[in-house]
Amino acid sequence: MPNQIIKGQEIVNDDWTVLRLEEGQEPATVEIAAGKVIVPLTVWQAQKEALAARAEIGVWLQSDERPEELKGELDKFSVVAVNFPKFTDGRGYSIAYNLRMRLGYTGELRAIGDVLRDQLFQMKRTGFDAYAPRPDRSIEDALKGLTVFSETYQASVDDKLPLFRRHARTAGAREHNDVGAGI
Repeated sequence: MPNQIIKGQEIVNDDWTVLRLEEGQEPATVEIAAGKVIVPLTVWQAQKEALAARAEIGVWLQSDERPEELKGELDKFSVVAVNFPKFTDGRGYSIAYNLRMRLGYTGELRAIGDVLRDQLFQMKRTGFDAYAPRPDRSIEDALKGLTVFSETYQASVDDKLPLFRRHARTAGAREHNDVGAGI
């Protein structure tokens, strides 16, 4: 069975391979397989000249790495992934937000690692649009995590206006000439 991920609001087959360095492998000398590969940031930095010539290459960041390391290079990647080493590590949310809002990345932004259903809604709010849930969990169940709330109050990447700015103030505003009517 092919690997599957959640992309947007659908479960799709994943044709990308995530390269993870094994003990003893060095970023500068690890061999990169042909095809669509998402490499660690350290491998990208060590083999940039060779990898930049490839048509489809992605990069993933560990939660303690800075997205600014990719400034000026983001247009080279079809996919940027952010690793969540464990459920309690939330630094990946900030990385996603900064990639979208400060660095202007518009390609696929994928959450990888310890990705669980309860995280998906907030991941979407910070800019992720693809999710690779843990393989020991149901991907169909994880998909439900994207729709747990029907409305949000705060502004974020997916909705730039807070609820109070989106709310249509129509009830009674014209009848009373009161600035606060309809709130």
